[in-house]
Amino acid sequence: MQNLSGKSIAIVATNGFEQSELEVPLKTLRDAGATVHVVSLQAGEIKGWDKKDWGRAVSVDKTVDAVSASDYDAIVLPGGQINPDLLRVETKVLDLIKAFWAQKKVVAAVCHAPWLLVETGIVKGRKVTSYHSIKTDVVNAGGLWEDSEVVSDQGLVTSRKPDDLPAFCNKIAEEILEGLHVKRAA
Repeated sequence: MQNLSGKSIAIVATNGFEQSELEVPLKTLRDAGATVHVVSLQAGEIKGWDKKDWGRAVSVDKTVDAVSASDYDAIVLPGGQINPDLLRVETKVLDLIKAFWAQKKVVAAVCHAPWLLVETGIVKGRKVTSYHSIKTDVVNAGGLWEDSEVVSDQGLVTSRKPDDLPAFCNKIAEEILEGLHVKRAA
């Protein structure tokens, strides 16, 4: 993993995030030197989903209302079935994701989190991957779906499942270090 000292990353999630899809990027990106905040709808803790049952709680560092895309270099969106489904109806979350995209910053989503990219319209015309069960949703929204471990398209980083998290985290770091993705349209 490349050195991310001086970089800031927001991981946006709520209850029902897939445990490893929040915890692995959180640890990996912090270990690389980045400042990483868990951002959620409310202060306190959010509870993960660990494969087939409720998992561990994770402390929330900041609420969505208290952050701005200008505070960070990237946004990471963990999956799980519950988490992105709850977040995709939250206007303030969708607006935050769109702000990262408009500012040409890294937007990274794993597993079911590309549902949020569908909801924001970001997926349209972009190469992406996701958990296989939402492929049709991604394609119907205009995404160019690939069955690949990690797909990157001008700062949009997507991954399929927890097994792909090491490659996902490495690609996030690479994209952050490339800087703003000025060639893409907002």
